Amino acid sequence: MTEQLLLEKAINTIKFLSVDCVQNANSGHPGLPMGVSGIAYALWMKILKYNPKNPHWFNRDRLILSGGHGSMLLYSMLHLTGYDISMEELKSFRQWGSITPGHPEYELTPGVEVTTGPLGQGFANGVGMAIAQAHMAAKFNQPEYALINHYIYAIVTDGDLMEGIASEAASLAGHLNLGNLVYFYDDNKISIEGSTALTFTEDSASRFTAYGWHVTHVNDPFDIDALVQAAEAAKADPRPSLIMVPTTIGHGLPTVAGTEAAHGSPPGWEEIEQAKKEAGWPLEPKFYIPFDVQEHFLTKVAQGEQLESDWQAQLGAYKVAFPGLALEFERRLNKKLPDDWESVLPSFPADGKGLATRAASGKVLNALAEKIPELIGGSADLAPSTKTWIESDNAFQAGSYQGRNLHFGVREHAMGAIVNGMSVYGGLIPYGATFLVFSDYMRAAIRLSALSHYPSIWVFTHDSIGVGEDGPTHQPVEQVASLRVIPNLVTLRPADANETAQAWRFAMDHDGPVALVLSRQKLPTINREVYADAEGLFKGAYILADMGDDKPDIILMASGSEVNLILSAAKSLAAEGINVRVVSFPSWELFATQDQLYRDQVLPPEIKSRLAVEAGPAFGWERWVGDSGRVIGINRFGASAPGSEAMHHYGLNVSNVIAEAMAALKSNRISKSDGNNGRKYAK
Repeated sequence: MTEQLLLEKAINTIKFLSVDCVQNANSGHPGLPMGVSGIAYALWMKILKYNPKNPHWFNRDRLILSGGHGSMLLYSMLHLTGYDISMEELKSFRQWGSITPGHPEYELTPGVEVTTGPLGQGFANGVGMAIAQAHMAAKFNQPEYALINHYIYAIVTDGDLMEGIASEAASLAGHLNLGNLVYFYDDNKISIEGSTALTFTEDSASRFTAYGWHVTHVNDPFDIDALVQAAEAAKADPRPSLIMVPTTIGHGLPTVAGTEAAHGSPPGWEEIEQAKKEAGWPLEPKFYIPFDVQEHFLTKVAQGEQLESDWQAQLGAYKVAFPGLALEFERRLNKKLPDDWESVLPSFPADGKGLATRAASGKVLNALAEKIPELIGGSADLAPSTKTWIESDNAFQAGSYQGRNLHFGVREHAMGAIVNGMSVYGGLIPYGATFLVFSDYMRAAIRLSALSHYPSIWVFTHDSIGVGEDGPTHQPVEQVASLRVIPNLVTLRPADANETAQAWRFAMDHDGPVALVLSRQKLPTINREVYADAEGLFKGAYILADMGDDKPDIILMASGSEVNLILSAAKSLAAEGINVRVVSFPSWELFATQDQLYRDQVLPPEIKSRLAVEAGPAFGWERWVGDSGRVIGINRFGASAPGSEAMHHYGLNVSNVIAEAMAALKSNRISKSDGNNGRKYAK
């Protein structure tokens, strides 16, 4: 068989294996796999460096299918080239319990680098990986030892390029000269509603050229040599590269190719059979992989094992030449923090001066950065306000990739997805920071970090109406509640500087995303010699103080800046002879994971009088205050005024907390007649 005939058979195998699986599921997107089959062949067989038997080999090229709806293409290629994805899993595409879901999911399927689905996310994830690769190479590569020399590839679509996040990420990638970034653009000019001419008529080539990208064209998506040459030219260019390839969606389907009908619906067995006839492909069996084609694809197994073996030999020589760097490199890849790293965490005295938790966070971050060199990140043009600049290090910029301070610019959404890409790359602990109110701009990226258990750290400052004069556009109200409802995300709202230190301590060693919610205004540092240790944060909620000489009559609970408020109110209540428990409640998620015994110790079921106080919606607190409890919250937008004044007008003051506490006691029928020695439970 000639090489050309084998190539044609291989591409038809990709097409028909993918479309058979989509039709078998009676669900999915056949258009992209069939239209991009030639690009896929060029990538997996001619361009990418990988080892199917070790999908986590560090020096592999990364390939992101940003148009995640075309997932069957990815699963077909992974199966054909020898990854641990069986034919049975392909036949279980989109079914319960399979490792071949409708959109690729990180850590579920061998060979899937990131979770893609919402368009544009994968595009920006790749920029994050390219930043991570450039930084790690600058840190560890030495003359004659190019230990880290791989590339980040992606298949991106019209839909990806339409999304605003792609514009943000592309702009930053061009500014940073990320020449390790090579994207193939599946330019099929079709969207769900029809031709992209309905909405997307810009000159994409000029747009990306203006961003500072190297842009080239391959006119035939099945010209493998031209695709390979374009990739080589891209790798040789110091800029990120976009290879524009006009494709036909659903290529080969006789009646729907080139139309929106090929995008997201199974074409039907009759359409598939006609396509197979026209291609000279057997109608049976379905899911057919010719033996010679299978052997051809599986040559990548031995090649990949050899590539990794050669790299391991290079790593062995590197260990001899640079033993210190090699130990550091392996420690990072094994996700092991430096010995005794916790010893650098600062402790904050209760000196009466107080400290904004954003400021405390900055001090903790800088202390940790001295001990943990893989800590890297930045903010969306807000570092002076979010206190997230690593003072002992430089900025990450083109030509200075060893820097650990990232200037994301005013690009919150891209920042979120870039941090996610960095977090899964390996060897780094990344963070991204902005004002809490702007977390809405990056919600899709936060959600994906939680869905995929990415160890991304989100730093959100200016956490409430305490922001003050900037007014309701900048005063978050609903944002903390909205973060708490995201599964797998741990939201921490520390009450003072020492809880902030513990919040960072938790985030550094947590295998999943963490949101730190921090104040702009100064908060009193709680005297830990009098009250409970801030390590209670790890439990999510803990007894900060019991005031009185008997079991509590009422429990006051709060998070963040409101903890000091309820502490002050508790002192006044205790002076009136009322037994008060004060609970600091920095994380609902962590408290919910504690065993029932601990939760009942903190919130005894028999104590019905409970009051929660938070500068946010009452929504959700009913879980902790119960049917008989009360909540002081904010269920409307803020107002432009000094922060303390705004707080007072919204009922976040000592007198209102006392009044609500007394009302809670009264409503639970606690009175003098209950044998409580005449305590003043009602006015």
